[in-house]
Amino acid sequence: MSRIDVFVAPRPNPALIRVMTVFNRIVMLRGVPGFRDLLPFNRLAGLRGVANVRHIDFPDADRDRLKACCGAGKATFITPNHPEFFTDWMIDKEIVSQVSPLAASWATHGVVNGLGRLMQKFWLANNLIAQIPGNSQAAKEHSVGWALQGHGVLLHPEGSVGWHGNVVAPLLPGAVEMGLEALKRGRATAADFKVWVAPVVWKLAFTGNVEPALAKECTYVERRLGIDRRSADTLPERVHHIYSTLLSRDVAASGMVSDRRLPYDILQKALLVELRHRLGEVISAGTAISDIAELLRLSRRWLRENAGDAERSKKIRALTETIQRLQRVGPWASVSPTVTQEEIAEHLKRIRNDYCKGGLRDTLNRFIPQPAGPRRAHIRVPEPLGLHAFEGSVDEALDELRSRMQEAISDIVAGLEASGGFISYPNPFYHR
Repeated sequence: MSRIDVFVAPRPNPALIRVMTVFNRIVMLRGVPGFRDLLPFNRLAGLRGVANVRHIDFPDADRDRLKACCGAGKATFITPNHPEFFTDWMIDKEIVSQVSPLAASWATHGVVNGLGRLMQKFWLANNLIAQIPGNSQAAKEHSVGWALQGHGVLLHPEGSVGWHGNVVAPLLPGAVEMGLEALKRGRATAADFKVWVAPVVWKLAFTGNVEPALAKECTYVERRLGIDRRSADTLPERVHHIYSTLLSRDVAASGMVSDRRLPYDILQKALLVELRHRLGEVISAGTAISDIAELLRLSRRWLRENAGDAERSKKIRALTETIQRLQRVGPWASVSPTVTQEEIAEHLKRIRNDYCKGGLRDTLNRFIPQPAGPRRAHIRVPEPLGLHAFEGSVDEALDELRSRMQEAISDIVAGLEASGGFISYPNPFYHR
């Protein structure tokens, strides 16, 4: 087993955590006042704020609600939504610094363990827990123990970034399962011990019109992927054309015959049905599995248990990667007749992450994606779920958490729309 796949317990350094909190707040999020809006300094990410989040809207009532369920005598699992990479840790760090400074945070094993021994030491000192695929029991055990000490544990229940800030994806069960284990252990010594799963949501909105910057990024994507720009297209139509071209390439690669005049989501669904059928045949000898999520889970298990079958493994990886990439443009893309600049920015970042690979510029963008302009982060804390008082199943707990998170995000979006906080365009993905 390689070092990247071995769990190493975090060793939090409170002094370093405090320094990093200040560094994140100034350099990573907000930038340096006096320089962040002044040419040529505002071209330097570290001076304008790497994530370019100029303002944070975190009402006292929401902060107090989260803080009330953190601390000694209780175990708390903080579960933010996951709309954007890199900015996620910056905002999560800002949140926990105000409510539970020594909270541990889950992160991908490639970040914690995969950047060398020195960086591993740095991340462990910042109290990051490495999520190791297929080998997460040690991380869960550490998390439960840390939460029982009253420090809190933060993890993203949506899993990987989806680049869809208005929609909460189906939640993974880790936080609830660890919470129930913490409740069992806590109740062994204190009959009134409480365990909370505390959902948090944040929504990013541009502070002004960023269409020129988005158009520039769109041009880069078109050139990088060899897609001709149609001169009459609006910015949203250009993004739609990129996606339609990429989908047509996937259809052609699969050998399917289809009509490109079909709406994007209909053609996408037809391709997913075909790929699901092929993947099911490869891993289960023709057994029909209609649920894609279950099929992908079984595929990951097959790959872990059959590492020696290189040819079949290669075919399974190709199919699963294509299915996952196609699914990242969900039904939410087609439901509204309008699309905002924020959603266009998410589309472009998703395309760059999924399709633009190989060069240094694309690698840097994947790890530290740069926004098109200054933004405001709207943070809300839905009502925490007390597992000590919840009598439903794990699935019912996840449904309740997701419902609370989605309602909170929808409220933020509705408030911004009512105040004219979005710049919107006709949505080319939409059809009746």
